[in-house]
Amino acid sequence: MANFKQALIEKVIGHKYAIDAKRLGDDAVLAWSNLGYWHNQYHDYPLACQHLADQIAGSIQLKKSDRVLDLGCGQGASLLRWLQHYQIENLTAVELQSDCVKRIQKQLPQVAIYCGSFLNLKQINFLNSFDAVICIDAAYHSNLNSFLSSTHSILNSKGRLAFHYLVWADLWQSCSYAQKQRYQYLLKAADVKWQHMMNEQQLSHALVEHGFTEIEIQDFSKPVFDGFARYIETREIQKKAFDFAQLKIEMTAKLCRKLYQDGLVRYIQVSTVKK
Repeated sequence: MANFKQALIEKVIGHKYAIDAKRLGDDAVLAWSNLGYWHNQYHDYPLACQHLADQIAGSIQLKKSDRVLDLGCGQGASLLRWLQHYQIENLTAVELQSDCVKRIQKQLPQVAIYCGSFLNLKQINFLNSFDAVICIDAAYHSNLNSFLSSTHSILNSKGRLAFHYLVWADLWQSCSYAQKQRYQYLLKAADVKWQHMMNEQQLSHALVEHGFTEIEIQDFSKPVFDGFARYIETREIQKKAFDFAQLKIEMTAKLCRKLYQDGLVRYIQVSTVKK
């Protein structure tokens, strides 16, 4: 019954992670669908998304000879980036949305793509283990310990992992009970479980506990939260009477604006190496 209900919801309003990329400013067949890394420009959505991908690739020094796994690759723009700009020859991907997987299989037959959750990587019969595992703007929807356990299992020794996550700022400790309750509901709307969240120190400890070293954490709150919010706030959209897809985008932008202004939640990029 639960599966039928979920299928019905997806038929009516789309997968919970689906986003109308055309409304965001990307009408490519293999479109981007992340929050973007906005630096000195607030008008070109695909460019901002490409910058976020390049940030994560740079953090682990992605190179042509790497066996690369892209987790939660969405509509496939990141895969095209790895193939064309980084000349990656051995590229694999995992994506939850079956429509995206079918489109990628058709457009990029050279990419081995699997439909499923990146929390169950042990169950996928990959042809090889990986030198580099990348997860752009998606890991924070999952429990960090589950994510680390899953990715550690398919990485080579000295394999590199890079992903984006949300952590509590130091200010969180001094918040009132009422503020914390409000944030519980705010984050739930973005499919982020607040009880799974950690501060930066706890996140670093979790990485060490799961067998990772050489941890680097960068705060991207301004270029991501503030940048995406500014882009949507300044973009002129022709609105229909009721437009769920546009409402979803606007609510995401409002959440980004609040998270950035309150300063209680930080958007971080993490890069690390398997021991």
